[in-house]
Amino acid sequence: MADRIRFEAEAPAAPLDLWPALVVPKAELDLEIERLASLARPGDGRRRSLIVHPNATAPGLGLAPGIRVALEVLLPGEETAPIRHNSTQIGFCIHGAGSVSIAGRTFEFAQHDVWNHPCWTTYVYRNPSRKLHARLTYSNAALLEKLNVHVVDENPPEGDGSAPAEAPARDPRRASPFGTFALGNDGAQLMPYETLINPPAVPSRALHWPWAEVEKHLLELESLGRDYVGRRLYLLHNPITGRTNGTTPSFFATMTIRPAGIVDRPHRHSSAAINYFFQGRGRSTVEGRIVEWSAGDLMLSAPGWAVHNHASYDERVYELTVQDQPFGIATESLLWQEDLKHPPAVLGAEAGFATNRKGGDGPA
Repeated sequence: MADRIRFEAEAPAAPLDLWPALVVPKAELDLEIERLASLARPGDGRRRSLIVHPNATAPGLGLAPGIRVALEVLLPGEETAPIRHNSTQIGFCIHGAGSVSIAGRTFEFAQHDVWNHPCWTTYVYRNPSRKLHARLTYSNAALLEKLNVHVVDENPPEGDGSAPAEAPARDPRRASPFGTFALGNDGAQLMPYETLINPPAVPSRALHWPWAEVEKHLLELESLGRDYVGRRLYLLHNPITGRTNGTTPSFFATMTIRPAGIVDRPHRHSSAAINYFFQGRGRSTVEGRIVEWSAGDLMLSAPGWAVHNHASYDERVYELTVQDQPFGIATESLLWQEDLKHPPAVLGAEAGFATNRKGGDGPA
């Protein structure tokens, strides 16, 4: 007999139980890279470990709720078996070099390069170099597993798997004669089924952001001076994300340069942020707790809605930040409080924030 449904009174909203910020030191990452490299080659070629927060519970293990981070290693001459899934990814090379073929496109990448994986596209990694390669992979698989809809295909069909299907010939029996039309005068509409299941298709492509090119533009941001209050960064923007400002539809990846002695303003946002610092030293203050970091450390630096800020010490800092802001904008749930003296805004639904530099706008 099937379980019976139950009805329960809704409990009052509980205070947010924020996951504590934490640092995964470079030494621990290096040890895990060595361990993965020492293993016999797996059948699928994927030497892989998830980096899991102590508060995470299955299904959907992540370094932040909804954000999975994996450490992946390839020895010289190795390659992975083809795979595809409906989660999207951001790849970031932290050691060595390699190449990745995604939906028929191949990128050769070097240390600190970034690339994206669109949904349901077959991909293969290769290490043609003479040195070990290691990368971090950021994925929304943790969220999809929580929703029980993460679909993984370990035997994808031959080819890139991304060829668009031909549009079928129009059959008048399958089309509503009424189309989409207004209901009243305030913007509400009614849409028929055939339009519901056939939204406008926008091609989603794998893209590559070489560090050698990105760094040139970051260095220009150093000249803005100490009176600039915005953060010196560039979003690795994927045009398909449109108004949600993403690298994938779930995440943005930004590259930041922090001159020595820079202290950010405290702020908070309902999106979570994970930083990888690959040059310099500094500290983050998260909910009043000071956490120090240095080059090669990985950090959950901004649990959702936690007040935080970052500061560099005596040398320039470079960092990659991955944050689930685009997901928040798409679901109209992203609260952002750039200045704690002023109320938060719903980014994407309300006007955002401006820096104090002419011509600079958007969240600082």
